[in-house]
Amino acid sequence: MALMVPKVSIGANGRAMPVIGMGTASLSPEAMLEAIRIGYRHFDTAFVYGSEQPLGEAIAQALHLGLIKSRDELFITSKLWCTSAEKDLVVPAIKKSLGNLQLEYLDLFLIHWPLRLSKEMRQIPVPKEDLLPIDIKSLWEGMEE
Repeated sequence: MALMVPKVSIGANGRAMPVIGMGTASLSPEAMLEAIRIGYRHFDTAFVYGSEQPLGEAIAQALHLGLIKSRDELFITSKLWCTSAEKDLVVPAIKKSLGNLQLEYLDLFLIHWPLRLSKEMRQIPVPKEDLLPIDIKSLWEGMEE
């Protein structure tokens, strides 16, 4: 039996977002496909999770199997990682995420954390030398693009 999940309208276009979603940080493509099969329609992913490509594969398989009729039945959220938290890096980052997901659009694209990290950042906790100043106004302009 498929889940019946309530939705809320967001944004100026009134797009409906399911209030319950599936986080994909540690899910296999098989688990993502099973989530679609039982009725999940909102998936939260991020470049840094490494789950965009497996989610894209699960969506493609769900379409092929007829579990969903179109991508429009899903609400997909992804996030801008902190190493791309600069105005000129936002569009390339979202294009990379879209390519990983094999999608033409995202329903929601968030700034993952409100900070900027150097490209060399390789560990958590983040060393102080990898924390960089962030220009939120400029970054938001990149998000609007």
